[in-house]
Amino acid sequence: MSFHQSNSGGEAVCQYAGSKLWFRGPAGTLDAPFVACLGGEETFGRFVGYPFPAVLEKQLGHQCVNFGSLFCGAEAIITDPGVLKLVNRSDLCVLQVPDVPCQSNRFYRVHPRRNDRFLEPSCDLLQLYPDVDFTEIHFVRHLLERLRAKQDARFEVIAQELREAWVRTTSEVIRRIEPPVILLWLHVRRQDGVHGDPVLPDAIMIDQLRPLCANVVECSVCVSAQSDEIEDLLFGTLQLPLAEHMIGPSAHREIAGKLLAAVRDLD
Repeated sequence: MSFHQSNSGGEAVCQYAGSKLWFRGPAGTLDAPFVACLGGEETFGRFVGYPFPAVLEKQLGHQCVNFGSLFCGAEAIITDPGVLKLVNRSDLCVLQVPDVPCQSNRFYRVHPRRNDRFLEPSCDLLQLYPDVDFTEIHFVRHLLERLRAKQDARFEVIAQELREAWVRTTSEVIRRIEPPVILLWLHVRRQDGVHGDPVLPDAIMIDQLRPLCANVVECSVCVSAQSDEIEDLLFGTLQLPLAEHMIGPSAHREIAGKLLAAVRDLD
């Protein structure tokens, strides 16, 4: 296990033996009973002192290890057997619903660990969008916004592929997790009540995962720019634009409260 303070937001990060991913620190004690909280940036808790796994730990009186990793989607989890071995040592896993766009599929390939990074288009995407120059696109969300801006039926072809690939990959992640799984379905409202990603998980997609889970917890929260919590975040002077898109302490407390009720229901 290695541990240091390297994240640009100032949060402590750590690695566990067997996994290439960087997680929110401090590192947990894995030889004692624990709840594993596995997910992306909301689980990680960027710019907050106490993300929801830490709040849940205090409320539950039981260790909750934060396996939140920035830019981590279902692909980063499924291609890193080390993290699944770590999670499988837990008594219970809280799995944050992964972002739909951040996965390789038949139209494009993403970075294996930084799933927000667009690496290259496939032949299918080049044929579908011969009018798009992909050479200056480096991020998945930028790619999808560029394609959606064409405002034609081609984007729905992309969206449907992403939905189907997401269900397959996320289902496989859950099947590989041995302890019971509580699926955390977050709705993060970013500006004017709008959710951020061009393609989001919907109820039909979540329903396909329910039989694999012990419970599904749904929670709607606002980013700090919408909740007036920006002053409660911990960030550098130049990080304000990024911090405005992160959820604040009250959102993390709300998430922890809903998870607490779900965990107690399993007892």
